[in-house]
Amino acid sequence: MEFAVKVGAPLKQKIGCLILPVYESGKISDQTKKLDAHLATQVLSVIKKGDIEGKISQTFLFHPSLSQSGSSEKFERVLLVGCGKLRTLTDYEYKEIITASTCALKKTHSAEAYSYLAELDVQNRDIAWKIKCATELMRELDYEFTDFKTKKSHTPKIKRLRKFYWMIYNKKELYKSEVALEQAVAISDGVSLTKDLGNTPANICTPSYLAQKAEELAKLHKKGNKISVAILEAKEIKALKMGSFLSVTQGSPEAPKLITLSYRGAKKKEDKPIVLVGKGITFDTGGNSLKPPTSMIGMKFDMCGAATVMGVMHAAASLQLPINIIGVIPSCENIPGGKATRPDDIVTSMSGITIEIANTDAEGRLILCDALTYCERYHPEVVIDIATLTGACIVALGGQASAVMSNYQPLANDLLKAGQTSLDRAWQLPIWEEYQLQLKSPVADLCNIGGPEAGSITAACFLANFTKNFHWAHLDVAGTAARYCGDKKGATGRPVPMLMQYLINKAEK
Repeated sequence: MEFAVKVGAPLKQKIGCLILPVYESGKISDQTKKLDAHLATQVLSVIKKGDIEGKISQTFLFHPSLSQSGSSEKFERVLLVGCGKLRTLTDYEYKEIITASTCALKKTHSAEAYSYLAELDVQNRDIAWKIKCATELMRELDYEFTDFKTKKSHTPKIKRLRKFYWMIYNKKELYKSEVALEQAVAISDGVSLTKDLGNTPANICTPSYLAQKAEELAKLHKKGNKISVAILEAKEIKALKMGSFLSVTQGSPEAPKLITLSYRGAKKKEDKPIVLVGKGITFDTGGNSLKPPTSMIGMKFDMCGAATVMGVMHAAASLQLPINIIGVIPSCENIPGGKATRPDDIVTSMSGITIEIANTDAEGRLILCDALTYCERYHPEVVIDIATLTGACIVALGGQASAVMSNYQPLANDLLKAGQTSLDRAWQLPIWEEYQLQLKSPVADLCNIGGPEAGSITAACFLANFTKNFHWAHLDVAGTAARYCGDKKGATGRPVPMLMQYLINKAEK
């Protein structure tokens, strides 16, 4: 389906579906009245009959009758969407309205649709934001993962639409609306890639599979050498003295990979890159500190940080953002076995810091710490790691907000702002020095767990020991990157929207 922005009234040819707002107390918008007098009369008649009350998320589809002039003939269907009282909407209410209209649209057989919902008044949001938000939401609602189904779903899909037009009235708003739409489509593509990788089962999505997908992504964006890829094998990882990373993979027959994606969009090659580090544990049993069976359900999603990096790189390259971005993905499995790391083992990280492993199920930080040290070679402007790191984060924030922790407050502020704009929100947690006391070890420089208290914070504090030479932020997305059970189980694609908004903001500066 193709999206577009159009100024003014729809074209005179037949329109498959016209989407109009209606309000409580029987009110319709001024735009509807101007659009077609006979149609406006019919809409008011539908409201008067009680077919729709105008409450938020109500919908009603009807086929307009032909006027004497024949002007209404061009509207094959009209979808009315309740928008509540005629007032300023919240972000949440706007999303509810777009969701309701999209679900209703799926049930029609329209080839084209023209929507006036982007003209709704949303608090502190301009037309470009409304189009971007709504387009991403529509793409989100149309996503399905059916790669492994022998019988495909018969769920109606809006993809049967050839064209979807966002209608606006102010010609001066056209350019920024079109830019917003382009961004929405690219971000949605990045989200879909992230979801596809996250939803692929661990017997398929191994570290080698991720490496293959990284190579395919580089080929897709090879024009102008926008994305290049480098993949380090176990021997090369060992040569880098990444003892912490390698300790996690010892029990698995799957070979580890250190995947690096480089996007060079800045005019000056020497511009410092933004480095994204994604946790790529393709399956996590807990290692020798074995998880109970029910806790292993959904552990294929433990590589959603890695999937996020690839989704962001795809979207950034599609938009040709004028900045440099490096994606670093340490990937392996965490499996028990005769050669697997044991509790009480001590390993040496790439930085030289020794680590006592008190729990092999706290493995994400063990691969990330070496990847963070590896980032120093790129002389980064900032480093952001993305990881499904702690169950404690799910307890603290649920599935609504990612946790952000940082050693540089301006970076944390930028991420929080991007989250508010994209509605892919984050909440900042502290990483005060006092928390480091929980990571003390009697036999090594650090212990890999800090006890039951403040689990998300101490995990970030552990990583902070390896980020003293650059500005860094840690995103714990354990609660937001996936839904782990139930009929809605699956990867969400978060925090691709937040990170893309952050990168767009950086590019605009």
